[in-house]
Order: sequence, then C-alpha cells, then structure tokens
Amino acid sequence: MVQPPVLHRISDYTAWHAARSADEVALVLEDQRVTFGEVHDRVEALARALLAAGVGKGDRVATLQTPCPDYFIAFLATASIGAIWVGLNPKCRLPELLHVVTDSEPSVMLVRATVGDRYYGEDIAALREACPAVRHVVAFEQGLGDGAESLGHGVVSMASFLAAGAAISGEALAAARAGCGDRDPCLLVYTSGSTGAPKGALLHHHGVIQAAHRHNAERPVSRRVQLNYYPINHIGCVVDVSIPVFVSGGKLVFLEHFDAVRALELIGEEGVTVWTSVPSTFHLQLALPDFARFDLSSVELIAWGGAAMPREAIERLRSIRPRMTTNYGLTESTTVITNVSPTDDVEILSNSVGLPLPGVEVRLVGPDGAIVPQGEPGEVQTRSSHTFLGYWRRPDATADAFTADGWFRTGDQALQRPDGRYRIVGRLKEMYKSGGYNVYPREIEVALEAHPAVAAAAVVSIPDPLWQEVGVAYILPQAEVSPEELIAFCRERLANYKVPKRIVLRPDMPLLPIGKIDKNALKNEARQEN
Repeated sequence: MVQPPVLHRISDYTAWHAARSADEVALVLEDQRVTFGEVHDRVEALARALLAAGVGKGDRVATLQTPCPDYFIAFLATASIGAIWVGLNPKCRLPELLHVVTDSEPSVMLVRATVGDRYYGEDIAALREACPAVRHVVAFEQGLGDGAESLGHGVVSMASFLAAGAAISGEALAAARAGCGDRDPCLLVYTSGSTGAPKGALLHHHGVIQAAHRHNAERPVSRRVQLNYYPINHIGCVVDVSIPVFVSGGKLVFLEHFDAVRALELIGEEGVTVWTSVPSTFHLQLALPDFARFDLSSVELIAWGGAAMPREAIERLRSIRPRMTTNYGLTESTTVITNVSPTDDVEILSNSVGLPLPGVEVRLVGPDGAIVPQGEPGEVQTRSSHTFLGYWRRPDATADAFTADGWFRTGDQALQRPDGRYRIVGRLKEMYKSGGYNVYPREIEVALEAHPAVAAAAVVSIPDPLWQEVGVAYILPQAEVSPEELIAFCRERLANYKVPKRIVLRPDMPLLPIGKIDKNALKNEARQEN
C-alpha cells in the first residue's frame, strides 16, 4: 500500500484515499460499511451544509454521538472548512454537557436523539436555552423516532440540513478550505483540571497529522484495521485511533458501547490487525471463561495505553501475539510522547513507557527547575511541533502550562532508566487514572458539594485490580444523608468512571496546619480500609 504524504488539512485524506481506493471499505459499524469514496461524498455534502448554515473559520461545531461513522464524518467535514469540532459524550450528564457547550459556544450542534434507553430531547432544549450562540440543531437519523420535530422547535433533520447545502458552489467550498490548515485549530478536547472545571485543549491540523504519521511509522502492520469504542469526546477516540487508521488507508471498526464479547468477535469477523485498548478492558476480556474460543489470528500487534499493564497480563498476551507496545501521552501533547517499539520483552513493557517519538523532546525537571540526573525522578516536560495551541479562552491556564522556554509541563513524574527509556513513577497533581480515563478529584468534590446535605467533600484514589485506580469520597455532612443517596446524586451529574466507588461519612476532617484538608491522611485511611 502506498503511504500517503503529509497534507495540509486532516480532511484532505478523504480526497486522497477516494482518488486511489474509492471502493475500499473505510468505516464499519455492524451492517454499515462506508467506502472511502462514500466518506468523501458525505464529507463534501456536510461541509457544504455547514457553510450554508453560516459556519466559518474558527466557529465551533459540537457533535453528540456515539463512536460511529457519522461522528467521524462530522469531524472531517467541520475541520475541512476551518471550523473547530467538539465531541459530546452521550454518557455525560446535563451539568457536564452544559459546561462544554456554554464554554465552547458552538454555532451548530449535530445531535443523536436517543442512545440506548436515554432520550436527549430535554437535554438538547436545556443546552439551546443556556447557549444563545447555538443557531442550528441538526438531528442524526438514528433514534429520531417521530422525526426531528420530536426534539422541539427549530431542530431539523440531517436530510433537510444537507439539502440546504446544495446551494453552496464548489468554488465557495474550495475557498473556505484554501483559508485553513496547518497550525489552524481543528479540534477542541475537554480535559478536566485540578480546579474541577474541564478546560478545552485546542489541537491543530499539523499536530494531529504529524501524530498520525509518527504513530503509524512506529507501529507498522500489513494494513491498519482497528476497533474503536472510545467516547468521541476523548483524545483516544479521535487522535489515537480514528485519525491514524484513516490517514493510513486502513479500516475503522466501530463499536458504540464496549462489550468484551462483541469486541473479541469483531476481531475475527473484521480481521483486526491492531488489538488496542486500556489495561482494564484487556482484563475483562482475558477473564472471560470462554476466551479461548475467539479467533485472534489476524492480530499482528497488541497495544495499550492510559495506565500500566500488570506483568501477569503481559505474559498472557505474549502467548497470543509476541509483538506488543505501550506508550505515554496526554491530550495536550496531541497523543504520544514516548513509545515502546513493538517487542516481546515483558520487563520493558511492564516497567517503562519507552523512548520519545521522533520529533518529540522530553526532559525531566526538579522542583528547582533544573534537569535531574539520570535515574532520579522529575516532572516530565515536553516540546514538539504537535503540542496543543493552548486552553480555549484560558490564557492564564495556558501560560501556567508552559515554561518560559516553551516546554509543556505535564505534571507527571518519571525517571530515565539506564537504557534511556522512561518510567512513570507518580503525579505531581492529584489526578488519577481509572480505566485509562483521567479523573480529577476536585471535579467530583464540586459535584458532591452541590448536595444540600454536604458541607465539604474530599476525594482520594486507591488502587483497584480492574480499573487501576478508583475514588473514595470523604464527606462532612451538615444534614442527614446516606452514602447511597450521594452515589445516586453523583450518577446524575458525572460520567460513570468519575463516580466514587465508596463514600465515607465523617464527623470531622483531618486538617493540615494551614487549615486545608489533609488528603494524605485520608488516602492512608482509604488504603487501610480497602
């Protein structure tokens, strides 16, 4: 297969592949099979419709959808005309969706009316009322029920929206595209911060394209065929899986909701060559009593990220395919910073995150700002051409995130091993990872403290055999309340991976001399009780 060049816009790969492999299947969701030619045609039609709706360079287009072909086409069409795409996770509750929408202020929202047994009509109405910037709400066909009218006044069907785009000439479309690309922003990914309010990380065309090419070069396979069941608001869905597979001319196989059995079945049915996920989902699959029945013969590479994989699991995976890789990265770095080249070396895979990707600089810095000696822990700082542009409308947070000489401060601690590889040893921030997702305690505390019976909340993390880490919330109540009531309260306001595993009511909190809650004492208590 001819490898595509580095192009100016991430959306340019639709035309490049359509011209060479129009009939090759690019996107799959169960019975849906979308070829590169069809992807190109659908991106063109939606891009024209967005222009007809008044979307211009720098405007935002939000999409509430599952991981599926429609999500990716919406992203490509938005990026192709210089607009900025924002993913909305259907698992998020209304307060979480409100924050993203009112902060990003999209001019168009593309929405899924129903996902599973959840209907979004009331949520969509609340989002429109809270954000006057939204001029158009367009309903995807899935789960539309009685039609777009069921979502309220002013919501149009996708078919009607696309029909309006027919009035946009090819010249107007070409002009919009000529004015964008390279380091212009194309993607806004919200990542929670230690203050509790998620911040939008602004990623650019050049960054996501370079990341894809470098990612693919480090992990060569015959043809990239990969499962994608990550939520569309996550860097893992868009940048780590969708873009590298599409850029390479591979096949993206979507699964709207992770299911351990169905994911394994699809590996055999679709000829998946790269089996990738976070450690917790590998654990769920390996634990299936009938795991041996699944056909994994197409797998050429096993990859994971988001957290460390236990040595025992690596040993078992090696018996399936002795070519494995892991990495370290974060949203702001636009995917991978360091990578373990494909290997069967269990020690390297379990005790390191590899070496920096070509074109990526890494240094470890101590509290005094000096580079630490090899073998000593320091904060990971990184610099590359694909680092994010900054936090959306947060110049203060952006300035704090970078050093005076342009290095991004990750907040993670690592040391450099004698072989040059890096090993993550801790975090400077309170953030913890649960099932590969970043979880920030303050965001959970803010949600809990909104309950009238809660005077104060403190969240700490404890190890978990399945999810790597989970949260324990300590509550200082000011009225009668039960842990079960507070768990239910959280489930209405937070995505499921953020909901604490345990809630503990206390008559008082341990305090530091300056009056702040002593979270180290609570963490020790939580681990003893675990």
